[in-house]
Amino acid sequence: MTTATTSPAETEQAPPGARKRSPLAALGGQNLSLIGALVVVLGLFGALNENYLSLSNLQVIAEAATITGLLAVVQTVVIICGGLDISVGSQVGVASVVSAMVFTGTGSSAFVGVLAAVGAGVLVGVLNGLVIVYGRVNPTIATLAGLAAYKGLAQLLSDGRAQGYVLNDPVFVFLGRGKIAGLPVMVWILIVVAIAVHVMLGYTDIGRNLYAIGGNDTAARLAGININKYLVAVYALIGVVAAVAGILLTARTGSGQPVSGSEGLELKAITAAALGGCALKGGKGGVGGTLLAVALLGALENGLTVEGINTFWQNVAQGVLLVAAVVIQQRRNGERAVGLPH
Repeated sequence: MTTATTSPAETEQAPPGARKRSPLAALGGQNLSLIGALVVVLGLFGALNENYLSLSNLQVIAEAATITGLLAVVQTVVIICGGLDISVGSQVGVASVVSAMVFTGTGSSAFVGVLAAVGAGVLVGVLNGLVIVYGRVNPTIATLAGLAAYKGLAQLLSDGRAQGYVLNDPVFVFLGRGKIAGLPVMVWILIVVAIAVHVMLGYTDIGRNLYAIGGNDTAARLAGININKYLVAVYALIGVVAAVAGILLTARTGSGQPVSGSEGLELKAITAAALGGCALKGGKGGVGGTLLAVALLGALENGLTVEGINTFWQNVAQGVLLVAAVVIQQRRNGERAVGLPH
C-alpha cells in the first residue's frame, strides 16, 4: 500500500531504508534499460547514416520530441494518480487553432492568442476532470469521448483547415524558431515544465498525495486527502500544458493546426509514460524515465525517417513498444496472465 509519505524515488527504485547506492543503482533498472536502448538506436542509425548524429539532426530530434515530451510529462502525473487522458492530442489541436485564430482575428499581440489558448486548455481540462469525478465516468471512457469531441471542436472552429499566419509576429517566431544558449526555445520550455513537475512530485505534499491516491485511493481518502479536488486539478494541469504544446505547434508550423501535427500524440505520450516506468494502475512513475522514453521514441522515429522507411512503421513500433512496456510491468509485479491459473 502506498502512503502519503512515500517519495517517488522510493516508489520507483530503492527499497525503504536504503542509505547508500551506487550511481548506477540510483538510476534504477528501468532507466538503465532505456539508456541502453537509446545508445543502441543512436549507434545503429549513426552507423547507417553519417549525418544522423550531426548536431543539426540531433537538434531536429529534440525539437520534434518537445511537444510529445510536454504531453508525456503531464500524462505521467495523471497516470501516477490512477487516471489516464486519451484526449491530449485533440486538446493540442483546439489550443493551436484558438491561438492562431484569436491572434489573426483580433489583430492583437501574440499574448492575446496565447492567453486565449491557455484559457481554452483550462476549460477542456476542467471539463474532463468534472466528468470523471462528478459524472463518475471511467477516465479512459471520459477522455476517449474527449478525444472525439475536442477533435470535432477544433475542426468546427477552423472549418477543417489550417488557420491564420503567425510568423509575422516576433513572439511566435521566438517560440518556434528562437534559441537560448544554443538550445531551441521549445526545448527550454520542456526542460522548465519537466523540472517543475519533477519538483512537485518528489518534494511537495502535493506529489506525495498524488502517489498515495494512485497507490491506494481508499487509504488516501481515509488519510484526509480530497481526491476529487486533486483529480480535477490534475486534469486542469493537463489542459494547460496541452495548450502550451498547441501554441508551440502553431509557432512551429506558422498556423493553427486542427488535426495535422496533433493526431496520434496521445499514443506517443502514453507509450512514453509506460516505457518510462509508470504503472498504468497508478502509484508509480517519474519524470526522468518518461523523458528518457521520449528521447528513445524521438530517436527511433527520426532514424526511420532518415532511412526512408515507410512512416506507417513508426505506428507499428509505437504499438509494439507500448505492449512490451505493459508486459514488462506485469512480469515485474508478478501479476498472472488474464484467464490463466495462478
